Amino acid sequence: MTPFRERNKVVIGATGLVLILLLVVGAFKTDALPFIGGGQVYAADFSEAAGLQKMDEVRVAGVKVGKVVGIELKGDHVVVKMRLKGVQLGRLTKAAIKIKTVLGRKYISLEPDGDGTLEPSTHIPVSRTTAPFDISPAFQQLAGTVGGIDSAQLARSFTTLADDFRGSPAEVRASLDGLSRLSKTIASRDAKLRVLLDRASGVTATLAARDQDLVAFLKDSDLVLQEIKARREAIHTLLTTTTELSNQLIALVRENRATLAPALQSLRGVVTVLRKNQDNLDAGIERLAPFVRLFANNLGNGRWFDTYVWNLTSPPTTFGPGSFGKGS
Repeated sequence: MTPFRERNKVVIGATGLVLILLLVVGAFKTDALPFIGGGQVYAADFSEAAGLQKMDEVRVAGVKVGKVVGIELKGDHVVVKMRLKGVQLGRLTKAAIKIKTVLGRKYISLEPDGDGTLEPSTHIPVSRTTAPFDISPAFQQLAGTVGGIDSAQLARSFTTLADDFRGSPAEVRASLDGLSRLSKTIASRDAKLRVLLDRASGVTATLAARDQDLVAFLKDSDLVLQEIKARREAIHTLLTTTTELSNQLIALVRENRATLAPALQSLRGVVTVLRKNQDNLDAGIERLAPFVRLFANNLGNGRWFDTYVWNLTSPPTTFGPGSFGKGS
């Protein structure tokens, strides 16, 4: 057997490059690999895509079972291909494009129905699919249409029609006069309508940029609501016991009103006296502090008074022999 180092390096290099290329292709096509990606590809025919995009979710009863892998126009309808895993579809399965978020993200909702099994080669027909009406493109088209209208020319046209039909019956003239006033109103509000549509476009763009933040906010709100629901019994018990406590306090006050009323009146009198003598009380408390400090010093060495009297007797003025008597 020829050693590895003695073999043709060109053949070894080419083989390595082919293996690397296969690994790269496999990394980008993992969903299509039978043991890694898994799942089966099904197709559904819709009258329109309605803003659906690749990688959007596919759900059954609210549970994610796959994703959209392809959207293709075929004649007067759209073919949507879905890779599904772990789901059993009947022969009369229905499909609907539904709105996932408030900003217009979509997903496909499947409703398994019918006996047997839906074959992957059999498309779900348009008669069993539903596409929602997307209001955002409608407003965008409306903005473009309104922006392209020559309001002044429209007003002149209605005015000309009114002049031409001036000799018509009263009913026709009234209708044309109404159309003329309508055209003038639209022309006078043209600038405001343009500003309104421009600002609506700006709001839509801002909401689209904050899509993830809004989704996170809604998820957090859902967690808060779930926690409140979990604490519902505790909150109910707290409210019930608080109500019972209030009732008991009311009953206690009612039963002891005859006793509490004189006591409250006496307390009011005491408070009145204290309020009148507030200055005296403040002065007394202020002068009590030095007395308490000296009193504590006198009793701080034991169970006796430790003090002295200043200038009780006159001290001797000279010191020497005989100052304190004989023999001193």
